[in-house]
Amino acid sequence: MELSEASVNAVKMSKERKKLIRKQMKACHILLKHDGIRTASHVTKSLVVANGGLGNGVSREQLCAAMKEMGELETIIMSPHKPYAFATYSSEQSAQKAHGLLNGHLLHCGDNSVTLYLSFVDSVPCEAEEHVPLPEGLSLVEDFVSSEVEALLLAAVDWVTFDDDTAQKALKHRRVKHYGYEFRYDTNNVEKDKALSVGLPDECVPILERCLKDGHIGAMPDQLTVNQYQPGQGIPPHVDTHSAFEDTILSLSLGSKTVMEFRHPDGRVVAVLLPGRSLLVMKGESRHLWSHGITPRKFDMVPACDPEPPAAITPHLGNPGNLTLSKRGTRTSFTFRRIRRSPCQCAFPSACDSQGAPSSLPSAPSLPRCQGDAARLEEEYVHRVYDAIAPHFSGTRHSPWPRVCDFLSSLVPGAVLADVGCGNGKYLGVNPEVVALGCDRSSALVHICAERGFQAFVSDALNVPMLTASCDACISIAVIHHFSTPERRLAAVRELMRLLKPGGRALIYVWALEQEYNKQRSKYLKHQSREPSGSPNTAEGQSEGSASPKRTVNSHGDVGITNVDRLDREVSGPVDQRPGEDQVHHGKLSVHTNRTAFNSQDLLVPWHLKDGKGKAGKGRKGGREAGNRDMIRETALAVSKDNPSIAENILPSIGPASDCKTEPTDSNQRSTHPDSMSAKVATPNACLDSSLPSSTKDTDHACKSCPGFEAAATPAIPESSTAAAVFHRYYHVFQQGEIEKVCCQVDGVRVQTSYHDQGNWCVILVKD
Repeated sequence: MELSEASVNAVKMSKERKKLIRKQMKACHILLKHDGIRTASHVTKSLVVANGGLGNGVSREQLCAAMKEMGELETIIMSPHKPYAFATYSSEQSAQKAHGLLNGHLLHCGDNSVTLYLSFVDSVPCEAEEHVPLPEGLSLVEDFVSSEVEALLLAAVDWVTFDDDTAQKALKHRRVKHYGYEFRYDTNNVEKDKALSVGLPDECVPILERCLKDGHIGAMPDQLTVNQYQPGQGIPPHVDTHSAFEDTILSLSLGSKTVMEFRHPDGRVVAVLLPGRSLLVMKGESRHLWSHGITPRKFDMVPACDPEPPAAITPHLGNPGNLTLSKRGTRTSFTFRRIRRSPCQCAFPSACDSQGAPSSLPSAPSLPRCQGDAARLEEEYVHRVYDAIAPHFSGTRHSPWPRVCDFLSSLVPGAVLADVGCGNGKYLGVNPEVVALGCDRSSALVHICAERGFQAFVSDALNVPMLTASCDACISIAVIHHFSTPERRLAAVRELMRLLKPGGRALIYVWALEQEYNKQRSKYLKHQSREPSGSPNTAEGQSEGSASPKRTVNSHGDVGITNVDRLDREVSGPVDQRPGEDQVHHGKLSVHTNRTAFNSQDLLVPWHLKDGKGKAGKGRKGGREAGNRDMIRETALAVSKDNPSIAENILPSIGPASDCKTEPTDSNQRSTHPDSMSAKVATPNACLDSSLPSSTKDTDHACKSCPGFEAAATPAIPESSTAAAVFHRYYHVFQQGEIEKVCCQVDGVRVQTSYHDQGNWCVILVKD
């Protein structure tokens, strides 16, 4: 008996309806799990719209246009970076109509499309307006120049002619011209005795005279850097070199508006909206201590409407629920500065290069320009370093992280697990019912795994010698952030997916740029008081007109990809290829100051290798400390032969080899050095150092119930004799949404969930 066409359509509609309900229920589960949003089974006036948020590229105007067709709207609340929004109608009938007609609705947002999933909620969270104070010394003057003067200034810059008189350069994220003096990106400074033949354009003189008259500056600037940003371009966070320029810096924004982020060393972030034709004045603390940068992206989150009168616009982003998306256009900035002729004597010595603050290694590398450069950088600043520090490194890695343990404990008995980048193997024994195999690039760490009875072998994470589709699960804990190009980070994810069987899952952890998230600071920042007072060791001298062009992947792409919008695998595609991707990188990698907020995505992180030099205890402990010192010395000698930049300043701090003569010491002494590790350290994995974010510093939080848990046995080091050999390791710290965007470039992969775990961005992937 043949089914009628109506019956077939009824069956088809029924299947589509069931599919929609399943996805709607999944969206509700994700909202409850990650943000605590509880949906209602009965009709109310308020709805939560999954996939309809700023975090996945939906603007307030686009969402309002769809929602208003269903009835009269009272409010729409859209929170920063969230993949959902709240809508409240004037009646339950309108809300019910929206629930029935907009569920499963495909909303087109420019080049991106998302599917909306609506659910009723009993209440809408009330987000109080936040009035974040501007950094001290920072001021913004809106409408500083007229549109006529703006056009005159833009016409004065000749971008067609490349000449030495203006030192024009095409950098990775923008193009620049220098007037008066050239800022050198290779040294992050100015050659003060080599003025350019072309001074500041005549069109700028009336503007600077006005700034002098209004008290914004005390003397006329003699250096100008003009930057031109195309949509999607930005500049890394940076602090202008103190020794290069005087106190006050002026930045005139022309063309499109943008959002500039200011970051304090303690983790505070202030986003400042820079309208077109506005003047930004940086003095004092805002100029010397806070870093400033522009995230590369095509959309910014800005206030939905300008308050009246326009002159009273709050320069920082206030009400978190009253935001929308603003598409960037071409922006040109004029940054005026005055060359400093004497050492800086500012009140921020920890950030001042004139007063001894470090900015970068003398021989620090630049970011790679090709795959060969990348391989060499990683060999010197990752692979050889971990081989050198392996015993000490392993001594600080004991307790598995709880959420990694949860993932491993969820695997079925007999499952095959691959730990790619296993370090000392602390996760290989968490679930004894699975077949766990580990691999690591460091032969020294693999040897430690073997000594502990684990199965591990030496392998590069980009080419693991295992059969395709041979694993039920993979983990990559703090490995991918050691790859120095977007292409290599993507290749590492592809290799993980190659190993997985269909339906298999992978857990990835990478270090996060955002060490403060959801108003909570990571343990990494909370313990920063243990470090000597310091400031961000960014590549100094990088004002908006002078930042060295570091490789930065946009944090949200076209405003981002989030968990819920992947229900239909509706992703916006690969990370944008930035103009100038093949340009030469002139900037040096900065050396990060431990326990401070990150001011760059690509950096060198110090590892302080303790040696127990000086007084050592009798017997076993004393012999162990002397042996440690000899081991460090041998390592430093071996490394320094081929890589003097790695072992820089190591040998002088170690002293002579031990001659088996030891002096007595109190066995209860412990080091109080900022980087000493106590017996309660719990760190995420074998690729994070003693300064990295840890789930906790207390064993109470460590996963003691896991079979792989061990009590720490860090050798004690006498306080009076602590000496540190310093190695530097390359890291790329990930911005919010970046690891998801990388993973979604791999075919046949679905992001099951993502989360922030004590200073790390984490994703669980499923192979379709």
